[in-house]
Amino acid sequence: HSGVDSKGPDTKKFFENLSGAGKSIGVLTSGGDAQGMNAAVRAVVRMGIYVGAKVYFIHEGYQGMVDGGDNIKEASWESVSSMLQVGGTVIGSARCKDFRTHEGRLRAALNLVQRGITNLCVIGGDGSLTGANLFREEWSGLLDELVQSGQISEEAAQTHSALHIVGMVGSIDNDFCGTDMTIGTDSALHRIIEVVDAIMTTAQSHQRTFVLEVMGRHCGYLALVSALACGADWVLIPEMPPKDGWEEQMCHKLSENRADKKRLNIIIVAEGAIDQNNKPITTELIKDLVVRCLGFDTRVTILGHVQRGGTPSAFDRILASRMGVEAVLALLEASPGTPACVVSLCGNQAVRLPLMECVQMTQEVQKAMDEKRFEEAVKLRGRSFENNLNTYKLLSHHKIDAELPRSSFNVAVLNVGAPAAGMNAAVRSAVRVGITEGHTLFAVNDGFEGFSKGQDFFWYSFRTLPAKHIDKIAEQMRIHNINALLVIGGFEAYLGLLELQAARSKHAELCVPMVMVPATVSNNIPGSDLSIGADTALNAITDTCDRIKQSASGTKRRVFIIETMGGYCGYLATVGGLAAGADAAYIYEEPFDIRDLQSNVEHLTEKMKTSIQRGLVLRNENCSENYTTDFIYQLYSEEGKGVFDCRKNVLGHMQQGGAPSPFDRNFGTKIAAKAMQWISKKLKEFYRKGKEKLDDSACLLGMRRRALVFQPVIQLKDETDFVHRIPKEQWWLRLRPLMKILAKYKTSYDVSDSGQLEHIVRLRAKDISAI
Repeated sequence: HSGVDSKGPDTKKFFENLSGAGKSIGVLTSGGDAQGMNAAVRAVVRMGIYVGAKVYFIHEGYQGMVDGGDNIKEASWESVSSMLQVGGTVIGSARCKDFRTHEGRLRAALNLVQRGITNLCVIGGDGSLTGANLFREEWSGLLDELVQSGQISEEAAQTHSALHIVGMVGSIDNDFCGTDMTIGTDSALHRIIEVVDAIMTTAQSHQRTFVLEVMGRHCGYLALVSALACGADWVLIPEMPPKDGWEEQMCHKLSENRADKKRLNIIIVAEGAIDQNNKPITTELIKDLVVRCLGFDTRVTILGHVQRGGTPSAFDRILASRMGVEAVLALLEASPGTPACVVSLCGNQAVRLPLMECVQMTQEVQKAMDEKRFEEAVKLRGRSFENNLNTYKLLSHHKIDAELPRSSFNVAVLNVGAPAAGMNAAVRSAVRVGITEGHTLFAVNDGFEGFSKGQDFFWYSFRTLPAKHIDKIAEQMRIHNINALLVIGGFEAYLGLLELQAARSKHAELCVPMVMVPATVSNNIPGSDLSIGADTALNAITDTCDRIKQSASGTKRRVFIIETMGGYCGYLATVGGLAAGADAAYIYEEPFDIRDLQSNVEHLTEKMKTSIQRGLVLRNENCSENYTTDFIYQLYSEEGKGVFDCRKNVLGHMQQGGAPSPFDRNFGTKIAAKAMQWISKKLKEFYRKGKEKLDDSACLLGMRRRALVFQPVIQLKDETDFVHRIPKEQWWLRLRPLMKILAKYKTSYDVSDSGQLEHIVRLRAKDISAI
């Protein structure tokens, strides 16, 4: 039983038929290090061994490939244990001059042929990947030279005639075209946000202005997203140099914010920031400017290599693990004619793209910037970058009141259900955009209950459904003349919206545009792959599991049983298990019985005989009525007697708390801004066309594979299991086999969903508006 949707055997292709027997894969990390590279190496090694191939570490990047000897070592299953939670790259990376020479590449080719390696998995930035491609193009020529000089036989040259290359982009700058996120970007954002949050408290105390320099020589992604996530006053990035006269504008905005009783200013600068004439804008320049024009107490902080350090975030571990497995599949499927490709994520979907197309596009961005075609550079960066930039422009729009458009519309915003980290970011963004569009905004206290009493202007969130208050809610909507509703919350919010829609026939006041933005740690909302708050919860689980694993390594031969939240939804247990390197994760969606429990215990008993003497088992709180956390703990304790001992840990409400992760802040900000823009559009339509088409005016805005989509809640009813409060189909179930493979279980893995080779699509204007 693999927990994969049952489309029948014919439409599926399982990778059982993809054997790696007789193949050798070399894995290397090259260029600047990035958090999550180790997770990628671990996934490549384990997946490679799983399919029967030999996998070799190539230490110190291309330098190790050129030097050979002990730098190229065969990897074993255990040799990648405990790597997942370590930042940087364990197998080392070096800038390599030798590989740039023909002579160096010739030596590298010899070292690979001697070990029978014709498959390379390269984890690095665009320079490393370009080098790999050149190597592939020269390969047959290099082999001919080696045959002529008698270093290898004709036969060896025949057997190793084709070199296959798959790349994964590891770079904290997120500067590679064709990929939404590169390995390490999310972790670097974590470091930046931790620092900004810390600086804000001291700036607040002293009424200071802080100028922060973040990494990104040619790409402003880190600066842009961290500015979005922390609400910075001003951001400077290479792709969008400020217009002439920006100095006065910036100082005006800073002083305006101080006049609004804000005690601090934060200015974020990418290290590659330039002005319209391609002259660098440095942090010192900005500091002098602020001191000269405004006399504010100003400090500069340069974050530097802190951003590359630290443990990888949950997102980076999952991204790297998914990509590592995908890379091995791509190598197994490659034929001599297949171009070198990179595996990457687009939205939430694994894709494969021709390496050189991505590299060319990345170089085009730089060229456009050098030639001052900045708007084009932003477009070439891709839709994710452009979306962030547009959202930032939308939110920083700060005009004097008189210049704002006035609409006669009143929009109410409310939070419903349990708290989720990132809700505040969503509220802030929705309110700002609403005010920019000229609406009057009402903040509703205490969710639907507060709505019925007519309280407003404080954020609380209550688990009362509107049904019993419908008459009063309608009355309040009439009193305050509410023309639209934005609901931020989890499953309760979804049920609430359905109830409000159902009551429209009785209450004309409810015939207004309503939109819901999913925010819940459980990630159990139909119509959306992800919800605000789930990423922060995953990081909380991953951090705790890291600590627990560390304590278990100290004790030796210990297994931890950890209970996670999520209601009946196994998202946190499964994806948390993948990020923490768990041996098993019990969830409601994949039924298990005593035989499964027994095989898990046996599996752990075997594991204790190896050098990895610890185990980690996750259990979703509602995965089974009778196999409780205590039951599983007692079963493992009894069965493991003399082999391992057990401990149990219930994570509880720490999963709902904590500072929101950069992903949740950014996701909350973007999705709420989009929801508010939809409300404005609907309000205009309503007043032009009247209210005849009502179904599509109560929607849920969700992330589906590659895009954010508005879906009428009424249509989502069929996709919902209302008893267990989960969607009937959940995309992350396809990650379950991945977790099992990486924990050394034999399982069936459906690759029909794995990325097919695509080409980079130049986005046309109409596509961009659809995103």
